[in-house]
Amino acid sequence: MTLDEILLNVADQDRGRELEILDPWTGQPAGIRFRIAGPDSEIQRKARLAMMDRLSELSEPDGTITAANREKARIECLAACVIVMEITEGEETVAATAKYIFRVLSAATWLQAQVDAFAGDRRNFRPEVP
Repeated sequence: MTLDEILLNVADQDRGRELEILDPWTGQPAGIRFRIAGPDSEIQRKARLAMMDRLSELSEPDGTITAANREKARIECLAACVIVMEITEGEETVAATAKYIFRVLSAATWLQAQVDAFAGDRRNFRPEVP
């Protein structure tokens, strides 16, 4: 592998890959899709750095950080790795803004688990064959 190939893959990971969420009880597609940046992408790198800054902001005067604040920062970081989200609420498509992506990911741990596992698995972001 060459440095050029590595750099091309990093840029490719910034374009992300599709994840179709599976229903946790049936294993069937749930009708929810995300496009997620890869673990070596600039998007994920910036999200991790922003999480560190956020944890500093959320720290108590004595420097401790509550579990609730750690969890909030973790979900914000995960949400920042989402490029596109396709989900409906009622009959309406939910806007793929940072606020709504955070809201969706906060709704269920099983959703977070699928997004987090996909986002961290480099096998999902291997170079695409032309």
